[in-house]
Amino acid sequence: MAVSCALTSDYSFGCDVGTGGTKEVYLIEFNNIESYTESSGNLTAITKVSGKVFRKYQLVRETANFNEDIVGNIQNGTIFYDQKGTIIINKQNIAVRNEIILLSRNFLVAVIHDQNDTYRLFGRVNGLRLESGSAATGTAWGDRNGYTLNFTGKEPELAPFVDSSVISTLQT
Repeated sequence: MAVSCALTSDYSFGCDVGTGGTKEVYLIEFNNIESYTESSGNLTAITKVSGKVFRKYQLVRETANFNEDIVGNIQNGTIFYDQKGTIIINKQNIAVRNEIILLSRNFLVAVIHDQNDTYRLFGRVNGLRLESGSAATGTAWGDRNGYTLNFTGKEPELAPFVDSSVISTLQT
């Protein structure tokens, strides 16, 4: 891919104030994506294998986080983006246990819906893996009984944004 290195825009503070947090995440097996249509870092279409859908995970407020670390090495002339995400699922049960096992056996693609009502796609080129996590009963009555799932991936570019018009097609 030919990449121009010329800078293209200025940045100045606007009126907007952002809010942290992740509302929900949509997950699908990496191999079930056929193609993406992109325009300047914004995905306007995601084509899935026929019959395949993204699975929607609703998240408890203020429990999930997705981030990207920019990792460069000047001496080697390299740069990549280290993607990480953590989601919490409350209350252990058989159905969730079985789904976690399936998540751990796949490379995944994730569409993240944040508190600012923006969507971004993680794992586009190389996929994400469920790399670690825990299932805990808690100790005290007020402790969480549930799962913590940690996803990681390495990508050649920052996660693209996903046009909101695409979201209605994820589960069809």
